[in-house]
Amino acid sequence: MNLLITGGAGFIGSNLIHHVIDRPEITKLVNLDALTYAGHLENLEDVARHPKYAFEPVDLRGKGAVLEVVRRHEITHVMHLAAESHVDRSITGPGDFIHTNVVGTFNLLEACRSTWLGANAGLSSGPACRFHHVSTDEVYGSLGPTGFFTESTPYAPNSPYSASKASSDLLVRAYYHTYGLPVVITNCSNNYGPYQFPEKLIPVVIQSVLARKPVPVYGDGMNVRDWLYVEDHAEALWTVLTRGREAETYNIGGHNEWANLRIVELICDLIDEMAPQLGGGSRALITFVKDRLGHDRRYAIDASKIQKDLGWLPAHRFEQGIRETVRWYLDHQTWVQRVLKK
Repeated sequence: MNLLITGGAGFIGSNLIHHVIDRPEITKLVNLDALTYAGHLENLEDVARHPKYAFEPVDLRGKGAVLEVVRRHEITHVMHLAAESHVDRSITGPGDFIHTNVVGTFNLLEACRSTWLGANAGLSSGPACRFHHVSTDEVYGSLGPTGFFTESTPYAPNSPYSASKASSDLLVRAYYHTYGLPVVITNCSNNYGPYQFPEKLIPVVIQSVLARKPVPVYGDGMNVRDWLYVEDHAEALWTVLTRGREAETYNIGGHNEWANLRIVELICDLIDEMAPQLGGGSRALITFVKDRLGHDRRYAIDASKIQKDLGWLPAHRFEQGIRETVRWYLDHQTWVQRVLKK
């Protein structure tokens, strides 16, 4: 297996590389990353000299450069994680999301199609190759107080980010049905854990509390998400890459539904416990702000298919994972300051 991981210097990508690089199936692991504001080689310092590892500073929007990487490294498997992913940024600047998430995915699909299926291809399609597209549960839209997203839930994206991911999902599906490209798609719930850039909810709250600044909470704070520890997600992705059925979609969830306000309160309490020198009383920093445009009320994933078909279950309960996450950020403030400075 010559494995290409796109977005490997980002949050989920770097955790995935740490999780799989020593697997005996892998001969070569190539990390393709444009190193935007959310991609940091600091996340991979301990694998930079690994004999299997190679880094390619390539932007997916450069079609020729992407094709060159796939051909030169004789890529047989792709785990496509690279994406613009922050909903707030997609509201203020949707263009980057279309160019990276849609056009970038198209360029990568074309590179694999021409390399694996073209007239002069040196590799055969089928079990020898696989394109694994990593997506989000946000493509399904918003749930009411009950029910779950399944793999057959109709797409109903409500933000430019989720619309761009839905578009890339459909492109991947089309390349299977039109060209026979061997693909698989996963849609996951909200990830959390080490190396997450401090723009998403959990690291933003941690950093705000440590700085004794107001902790912003959108609306009434009762928007609900299903939370998935990033290490559990990495194991699920590897399971699908190596054992999932071709052309199938698998939903990956953490079985951990939490309202945003309850998460913020829990983080405040954990920091009061772990960093008593700050003086405690961190819940007083919680500040309600105007709700985000198009803010989906609730996401929840039915992950029974991946459990039934492939035997995967998350290993972390949220209370355990969030404690480990807060501890990691407290112990890695140097990393936080380095990536924020960038």
